[in-house]
Amino acid sequence: MKQNGDKMEFRAMRRFKQQLSEDECVEILKSAPRGVIAMNGENGYPYAVTINQYFDETDGKIYFHGALQGLKVDLLEKDNKVCFTTTDEGHIEEGDWANTFKSVVCLGHVEEVNDVEKIYDRLRRLAKGFYPSEESIEKEIEKAGSRVKMYVINIDHMTGKLVHEK
Repeated sequence: MKQNGDKMEFRAMRRFKQQLSEDECVEILKSAPRGVIAMNGENGYPYAVTINQYFDETDGKIYFHGALQGLKVDLLEKDNKVCFTTTDEGHIEEGDWANTFKSVVCLGHVEEVNDVEKIYDRLRRLAKGFYPSEESIEKEIEKAGSRVKMYVINIDHMTGKLVHEK
């Protein structure tokens, strides 16, 4: 990555023949229920943790929630640059033994969402992928909604790749 004035330039993908289009990446982000967010950790070690996320097509951003305090909160306050990665379900082609899947890597920066209406809207959208009914979502939000922070990943660079594991 190079910085050219205010615009960052990112390295081109080496295996460009396996590169996914932006539309394919967006489809994976929309359907993936979870992924891994990596942050600059303590003592020079990276810190990566699995999160549940929601990709909002209207603004092209990734939303996730977390506790009000903890290591993730502390790390994001120090340095808001992150790497988020996820994959599709994958499949095995007929007559093959190796898995084929698509992965997406997003480099970006995280901001805390402070608009209460937006927080609860994003919590509801995120919960739709995990809870069986609107009623159960509302119960959970009523019980625990005040104890979460909502974050947004502003994507600075996104790549996707088709992977065949052999």
